Amino acid sequence: MYDAIDDPYTYENSTVLVNKLDLRDQDELEAYEAEISSARSGEPLPEGEFDFTHYCAVHRHLFQDVYIWAGKPRTVRMSKQGNPFCYPEHIGAQATKLFAELKADSFFKDLEPDDFSTRAAHFLSELNVIHAFREGNGRTQLTFFAMLADNAGHPLDLEKFDPDVMLGAMIESFEGDEKKLARAIRGLIA
Repeated sequence: MYDAIDDPYTYENSTVLVNKLDLRDQDELEAYEAEISSARSGEPLPEGEFDFTHYCAVHRHLFQDVYIWAGKPRTVRMSKQGNPFCYPEHIGAQATKLFAELKADSFFKDLEPDDFSTRAAHFLSELNVIHAFREGNGRTQLTFFAMLADNAGHPLDLEKFDPDVMLGAMIESFEGDEKKLARAIRGLIA
């Protein structure tokens, strides 16, 4: 569960996010969100320049049926287990910087798998710290990253994806150690 201060995204006296179906039960919302974002991920995904605008379009595509703010950066400060994510007033600048670095690195094209995995781990780690959206960051990161990997010539075998391994690796990367995340990515390259 995320910690958010003065959260206009939730129903009054609740931690449930305001949603288009007006679901007030967290379990029901999570089930609907998972079902619809999974269905949307199987559709043609938005094309773009692998920049922050493109990333936001992917979030919008995945969550358009759930939240009116799908695809829009969050406006509240958030943390998880006391670890703060990027403050909302810095999301735009930090995302612009990160995606400019990605572009300068030729979107990781023409790299050997190990080098790709190392650079991609750093990118994903930084993208996670930015945590641009109020909800749906992990699913958007994975979907966008799969598109990026495919574009770079390193398609991912998502049948090998283990959510628990990836979560542990993302947590370690948040704490500054990206090695486990690089290994997890390397294990997904088809």
